Amino acid sequence: MSRQRRRWPVQRAAACLVLALAAASTLHAADYRIDPARSHAEFGVRLLWLTQVTGSFERIDGEVTLSGRRDVAVVDAHIAVDSIRMSSERFRRWVMAPEFFDAEHYPTIHFVSEPVPVASLEHGGELFGTLTLRGISRPARFELLPSPCPLEQPSDCRIEVRGDIQRSDFGMTGHRTALSDQVRLGLIIAIDRVPTSTGS
Repeated sequence: MSRQRRRWPVQRAAACLVLALAAASTLHAADYRIDPARSHAEFGVRLLWLTQVTGSFERIDGEVTLSGRRDVAVVDAHIAVDSIRMSSERFRRWVMAPEFFDAEHYPTIHFVSEPVPVASLEHGGELFGTLTLRGISRPARFELLPSPCPLEQPSDCRIEVRGDIQRSDFGMTGHRTALSDQVRLGLIIAIDRVPTSTGS
């Protein structure tokens, strides 16, 4: 088992390197933009080990860029922290405060994926990337859920991502006795084509 655990990062690194080399020379200007009106992010954290505190971020923007062969994609998403919506205004003020998301100093959560096969956007799979939260960047692993994503009709494409992070990895270390360290994150992303600029 220990050998398998040691091999897994090497295998993952090799797979990512192959995808990166295939995409690096051919990725170009963004092909699709994230539609803020139809996209949102969700989070949940367990309070007192009994109650799940949940909320959603109502404003996401960013882009999805394809390789020249259109078989590999990179997802780049920016989440506006102050767009958070919760059932309780008291909880909202708390998660916006310095001990949690610290929205005043860090207004944006940023996720950029490693190159991922386009087929995974529709059929599901693992999505690796870098998550930046409270100014701290960490490697992140998410699950791509199977979801319709016909890139020839991008308005029908829905990219759904789920995963867990440890809040202490991003400097959120308060209330350890009352609040779980594990935070569940989800992104539901809708896309549109980037408008083609026309010369005068």
